[in-house]
Amino acid sequence: MFPKKTFFPLAGILAATLLLSACSSGDGGGDSGTPGSPGGSSQTATPASVTIEPANASGISPTTPIVVKAANGKLTDVTVTSSKGKTVAGEFSPDKLSWKTTEVLGYAGTYQVKAHAQGADGKTVEQQGQVTTLAPKKQANANLIPAPGAVKSTGVGVGQPIVFSFGAPVKNKAAVEKALTVESSPKQDGSWYWMDDKNVHYRPKEYWQPGTTITVTAKIYGVDFGDGVYGAEDRTETYKVHDSWIAKADGSSEQMQIFHNGSMVKSMPISMGKDATPTHLGPHVISDKQANYTMDSCTYGVCPPDPKAYRSDEKFSERISNDGEFVHENPNSVGQQGNSNVSHGCINLNAANAEWFFNNFGLGDVVEVTNSGGPQLPVWDLYGDWSKSWADWQKGSALQ
Repeated sequence: MFPKKTFFPLAGILAATLLLSACSSGDGGGDSGTPGSPGGSSQTATPASVTIEPANASGISPTTPIVVKAANGKLTDVTVTSSKGKTVAGEFSPDKLSWKTTEVLGYAGTYQVKAHAQGADGKTVEQQGQVTTLAPKKQANANLIPAPGAVKSTGVGVGQPIVFSFGAPVKNKAAVEKALTVESSPKQDGSWYWMDDKNVHYRPKEYWQPGTTITVTAKIYGVDFGDGVYGAEDRTETYKVHDSWIAKADGSSEQMQIFHNGSMVKSMPISMGKDATPTHLGPHVISDKQANYTMDSCTYGVCPPDPKAYRSDEKFSERISNDGEFVHENPNSVGQQGNSNVSHGCINLNAANAEWFFNNFGLGDVVEVTNSGGPQLPVWDLYGDWSKSWADWQKGSALQ
């Protein structure tokens, strides 16, 4: 007897075959399912996120840039708007992963930040924030001496210091000095010297070279001067140094020799300060010139009935210190010019020499005084900058 055979339905065999086919990849490899699909990973793409720096900050410096960054996506737009409705300029990085402001903010301002980014999942996210800048108790300007406009056509002499006179006392001198730069072409070594809490002077190691271009920059906006005072605004100015004019006044010979670009071109008889009011020794720098000028000793505190007091109208006057020393015409001392010193401290010339000197010497030009019997011109006496050795001058910097 033959064994009994078992028969399977055809439909069941076909179903089993289809099930096996669905469990394998078309190329014989591994899992080809997509995230979240049957047989695939359960993970989904991470959504984009946006951060704002500084985040919801208050009292920041207006020079601190607002930076917006995106993660797991790219920024699509960023807007920073002031409380007055002004849009602040900014720029994206090439990869659009970040954005930052490209203009400084204002003092005591509130700024609204709104940013959008699109993630790999195609969805857009938004981030908002607010930034508030500090409110100074006072703002200080950086006033330049000499005024750039006053010497634009004439240039300055080789002895001219560059002076910043600030509108308020500076407590944080090092911070302010770091914001000041002087670039000269051709290049010359130079340094700053703080005369007091408001005035800082810059001079090179030696006199400026004729023809030098001097570019002066004060990036003080946002700089903390101390005691609630901040810099008002940045400024950049340029000076041009003209030919070298140096006068050498000798109290022993009572002669003044004139040097133009290093060569002596003239000598003239002079009368300097008498024993009771001797002319200061050392290099002096011309700070002002007036064809007609009333000299009054009261302007520096010497008033009648003091026997040293005086008041007189003079011609062709050029100031060389802040305590009443000038080079000028004096017809009353012509008989003593070349043989004795009889002035109140000025350098007296006859009419022809005074006019010639006036026509050739200007702001920043130098008068070097020797053998006058007087004390050294103080460094603080307007432009007594050259009375200091280079080593001592450098010690006046707040960065030493």
